[in-house]
Amino acid sequence: MGDAESTSKTSLLLPVERVENVTWRDLRDGLFTAELKRLICFAAPMAAVVIAQFMLQIISMVMVGHLGNLSLASASLASSFCNVTGFSFIVGLSCALDTLSGQAYGAKLYRKVGVQTYTAMFCLALPLTRYFQNQSMITPLLITSCFVFCLHVPLCWLLVYKSGLGNLGGALALSFSNCLYTIILGSLMCFSSACSETRAPLSMEIFDGIGEFFRYALPSAAMICLEWWSYELIILLSGLLPNPQLETSVLSVCLQTTATVYSIHLAIAAAASTRISNELGAGNSRAANIVVYAAMSLAVVEILILSTSLLVGRNVFGHVFSSDKETIDYVAKMAPLVSISLILDGLQGVLSGIARGCGWQHIGAYINLGAFYLWGIPIAASLAFWIHLKGVGLWIGIQAGAVLQTLLLTLVTGCTNWESQADKARNRMALAYGT
Repeated sequence: MGDAESTSKTSLLLPVERVENVTWRDLRDGLFTAELKRLICFAAPMAAVVIAQFMLQIISMVMVGHLGNLSLASASLASSFCNVTGFSFIVGLSCALDTLSGQAYGAKLYRKVGVQTYTAMFCLALPLTRYFQNQSMITPLLITSCFVFCLHVPLCWLLVYKSGLGNLGGALALSFSNCLYTIILGSLMCFSSACSETRAPLSMEIFDGIGEFFRYALPSAAMICLEWWSYELIILLSGLLPNPQLETSVLSVCLQTTATVYSIHLAIAAAASTRISNELGAGNSRAANIVVYAAMSLAVVEILILSTSLLVGRNVFGHVFSSDKETIDYVAKMAPLVSISLILDGLQGVLSGIARGCGWQHIGAYINLGAFYLWGIPIAASLAFWIHLKGVGLWIGIQAGAVLQTLLLTLVTGCTNWESQADKARNRMALAYGT
């Protein structure tokens, strides 16, 4: 390997400086403020990226929804089926790079970032977004996602309303836009000079990393899938309620609304995950701890603004998805509950990002299993079918699961020994190079 990489290995194996826990003085000085600025500079454009990606599905849902309640309900069920059977698992597997690539980049093992990405692409053919994100290269993601979104809107309109394809047109437009997004990012990775440091040559080393990748990918997939599937299960249960067309449509609107707003939570989570994994990879335990405080502070401000805005505009956002008065009124009735869910989503989303940055995906999977499947969904089913609260009961139940999930993730994060986490990250990177 080159001299630069040898230097990286040397710096990686220097003894970790033993530091005390972060104190209030640390939070008052310039370190906390500087970290907060870094997170905002990362999260703001990343939010635009994630929103643009989410809006591809939202635009398709909105246009199909104005064909009627039946079209909206059927599109929602189709989307749920795709999420359950494919998207959630693939996205979850790709989250392994939040730990591996982020810590490798922090340790200045730039070639390892490229090799890990190739390994993930060989296994999944998806993780290009994570490749750019873990290097804090947000501009290519922002430009690409905005370009694809601007193209998706007229394409979806043509296929849904003008081609006579209806529901199928929305699905075709979404598939085309996702393929285009992948092609553009892949081209940037291969030919952009900005990726020269981490663009590794194709070699057998790709296959050497498969075991390491799946050690983090499978728990990541379990963590993501268990959470996603719980919400999709609520949509499916709504189809068993009286007037299933209305109940499914309303819960789908609520879910799509929270998913859209969740994109902002995801941006902060991505910023926290990237910064924490980079700092742990570099052996900076104190800096990683400060990131946690800064990320949670930013999340609290953000969720208060968003939840209040949704509550104030509760009589408006139903019109976006449907023209049916009964659906719009039902959505307005659900708005206070959705506002509460935004608060929970914001907190647990950032905490989940912290977990991915540290490599705690297995802990997150156990938490999600218990919180949603042993607690939230049984409560949801009881309230909906036994207490006869219908869709409201389903939503209250799943949020009960989110409350437990947030509390457990907070407990794990609060009890973390960051010095030990930095040691583990450095040892992981050292092992990757056989040193």
